[in-house]
This record gives sequence, C-alpha cells and structure tokens, in this order.
Amino acid sequence: MLTLVKLGGSLITDKRVEASFRQEAAAQIAQEISRARQENPELQLIIGHGSGSFGHFVAKQHQTIAGVHTPEQWRGFAEVATVAAELNYLVARELSAAGVPVWRMQPSASALSRDGVLVNLALEPLQQGVEHGLVPLVYGDVALDTVRGGTIISTETIFFYLAKQLPVTRILLLGEVEGVLDSAGEVIPTITPANFADIRGFLGGSAGTDVTGGMTTKVQDMLSLAEQVPELTIRIMDGRQPDLLYKTLLDIAKPGTLIIG
Repeated sequence: MLTLVKLGGSLITDKRVEASFRQEAAAQIAQEISRARQENPELQLIIGHGSGSFGHFVAKQHQTIAGVHTPEQWRGFAEVATVAAELNYLVARELSAAGVPVWRMQPSASALSRDGVLVNLALEPLQQGVEHGLVPLVYGDVALDTVRGGTIISTETIFFYLAKQLPVTRILLLGEVEGVLDSAGEVIPTITPANFADIRGFLGGSAGTDVTGGMTTKVQDMLSLAEQVPELTIRIMDGRQPDLLYKTLLDIAKPGTLIIG
C-alpha cells in the first residue's frame, strides 16, 4: 500500500513572508513519519511538499506558470527551480535528522508537461527507492512544456500523475486547516461528486502567495483524481496537530475531510 503525503506550503513556510521556513513544524512532521515507519516497517511512502514562500514569490514575479519564452523568462524559470530546491533541502534535512531514509528527487529533471498537464515523469527511480525502503521526496517545481515552453507543476499535479501510474491507495494532504470547512466553519466529513456542487461556494483561495490556486483548485483536482482511480482515498487534514499524521498513517485516526470518487 503506497501512501503519498503532501506537506503544504502553508504548513512548512509562512506564505506571506518570502523564504520563511517553519523548521519546528517540519521537524514535528518528520518525527511522526519516522515513528509510523518504525511501528509499521511495511509502510511505503512518497512525500511531497509545496514551494510555499520560496517558489511562489519568484514564480509570481516572472509569471512562470503562464509560459516561458523570452531570455528573461527563462532566467526566471531557472530561479524558481533554484529556490524550490532550497526548500526541498531544508525539508529533507529535517526528515533525515528524524531517521527517515529520505531521497531527494528533483521533478524538473525529468518532467514534461503539455499546456500545463504533466505527461511524463521518471517513475523508475521512485519505484526502486520505495522497493528498497527509501522515502522519495518530491516537490512543486518547474517543468518544460511542449506548448508553454516552461511552466509550474504543483505537488498535487505530481501526485495526480503518480496516482495513475503507481499502486497508490492513499493521499494525505497536510495544511493549516482541519479539513475543508463549510459556511459555519465546520469540517465537511466527506466530499464526493454528488455533494461537490453544494459545497463549492464555501471553498476559498490561499492565504498568501500561491500561483497554483487555493482550496477550490485542490479539491477539484483531487475529486477528479478520485473519480479516475476508484480505489483511492484522499484526506485533507491539519498537519499542525501533534500525532495526527502518525495516527493517520497507522490507520488509528481518520481526520479531516475524506475525498472519494
């Protein structure tokens, strides 16, 4: 059973302050992942994280997601890749310090998109890493694009691709909220194609700079994925609550909002 875990950019950075890394939050999550793996050695994970206040500020400045064509835009493209990789190093350092055998994987080294849709990403290194007990770490990055020249691929975009190519059964999306909230601020327990139209109006954007969209985009994309991969379960949950990720990985807790197709 392969689980994809996303550490939201709002969780591990302050998206309102450029290049601000929340080391304590990342360290807590790393410890919980390490403990879960110790208790269940069969647990197979691929971890991803958003670019938060690292990549999104630079990407917005250069409008990278819209396309890359001029020499100035290509320099911006490279700059986004550099700052995104900086955050990836910081996250990997916390995971490694907690005893997680993390393996950093740069998506842009093999990613290819077609008008913003990821159509190719090297799978063999990820598969081999998981089979040998490692925990691959991917992240929101840039990608070459056959239509736009270059663009941004979010962690959700990468997870979307992986879930259709690999035997993924769970996706856990960790952020700063308890789940998807209704108009009264209460967590919506389950989202399906049947009730999405009723709750869509409750969904908002992102607190801080985010070039890949906020909660509405996240839920729409994940619901679409759940419809395409019927055995897949997706949870949007609070990464700030101590031990919640640990308990969820071990199936002790079922928090937040469940998205199913």
